[in-house]
Amino acid sequence: MKIGFVSLGCSKNLVDSEKMMGMLTANGHTLVSDPAAAEAIVINTCGFITSAKEEAISTIFEMAAYKKKDLKKLIVVGCLAQRYKEQLEAEIPEIDAVVRISDYAQLHEVFAKELHDDGAVCFAKAQRLLTSKPWTAYLKIAEGCSNHCTYCAIPLIRGDNVSVPMEQLVEEAKELARKGVKELVLNAQDTTKYGVDLYGRRSLLDLLKQLHAIEGFHWIRILYMYPDEIDDELIEGMAQLPKVLPYFDIPMQHANNEMLQRMNRRGTKEDVLQLIQKIRSVYEMPTLRTTFIVGFPGENRETMNELLDFVKEIRWDRMGAFTYSPEEDTPGFSMKPVCEESLKEVYLDELMSLQETIALENQQKKIGKIIEVLVEDKDGLTNRYRGRSAWDAPDEVDGMVIFRSERRIEMGTFVKVKITEVLPHDVIGVEVQ
Repeated sequence: MKIGFVSLGCSKNLVDSEKMMGMLTANGHTLVSDPAAAEAIVINTCGFITSAKEEAISTIFEMAAYKKKDLKKLIVVGCLAQRYKEQLEAEIPEIDAVVRISDYAQLHEVFAKELHDDGAVCFAKAQRLLTSKPWTAYLKIAEGCSNHCTYCAIPLIRGDNVSVPMEQLVEEAKELARKGVKELVLNAQDTTKYGVDLYGRRSLLDLLKQLHAIEGFHWIRILYMYPDEIDDELIEGMAQLPKVLPYFDIPMQHANNEMLQRMNRRGTKEDVLQLIQKIRSVYEMPTLRTTFIVGFPGENRETMNELLDFVKEIRWDRMGAFTYSPEEDTPGFSMKPVCEESLKEVYLDELMSLQETIALENQQKKIGKIIEVLVEDKDGLTNRYRGRSAWDAPDEVDGMVIFRSERRIEMGTFVKVKITEVLPHDVIGVEVQ
């Protein structure tokens, strides 16, 4: 059959989608990009916060409209399916099958029934069909999360942290390298807890050493590093592995210690200040990225001012923030006092405005520097190339490098660029040879 596939949510969900697309093609189906041409559509949903759930529901209805034409089957999988299977089945009759994440072991049987294939290849054995740019790929090193933050539904959806065996990850990474991947991006809900469940200790550095030895990778990047799991051994060990970028994605969520306790975040603001000091003592110009939640129950002007002061002190290179979204069945859902929605937006605007100023000031220190850039695109109108540096993850959160060159450059190659101008998130320059 001709299958359309929609993948929503984070890069971890994307890895699952790529495995499902690999299943579908291995079982004889053809993937199509135009939903109007599809005989069946699979939607891999996100259900993390309210806006993600709204996007998933909107997408389901949008795809369901094609049933008025040639669409025969609509299948919904992923986080929303895990949380609301019964409601989806009852309230959206256009859906033919809803498959929970916990039922992926039987996914091939559902596909076989609904899509009329022989179900020969199951989810666990499927080879991923890479959908990102061919020189970059994610490697999901664990599933679920054991941190149980009071605002977060991930443990309810995906369960506690389960690490993928190291030998399995190494083999998957070797296959990605054989396919031409040059930038490997490690992800999980908490990459720093990798191996605790399998080997009785944090084993991220051990994994990095094995991945670093694989020929073909030029950059290895790590996302979602829980602050209290980053120790001196990891920081110093990463510095001994040239392919591993000094890119520290450390979701903080807040800086007031009482708020951190209410969120069930381990460690204190003071611990993180020491951590950042350690990172900056080892690396000349590391990238420090974080996320914050504003408006969690108990938030007020005093806690918000402390967060703003913390951001001024750290001077994060990259920062994302969002307003708290109460999630049913989480401890935070019933916590008091509740922060008013109007105040949440005020706080968010203050935080992001401050970060915009800090980001631009940080960027100005880069003028005149020569950096390595992974070339990804060329603008036909301006004739300028675009790519990413070690400072820029591929998840469309960070910035990009925009530069001119006197020669034709093949996409997916690395070049040297001298920075001549900066914006709050992007840098502009010229290739140097």
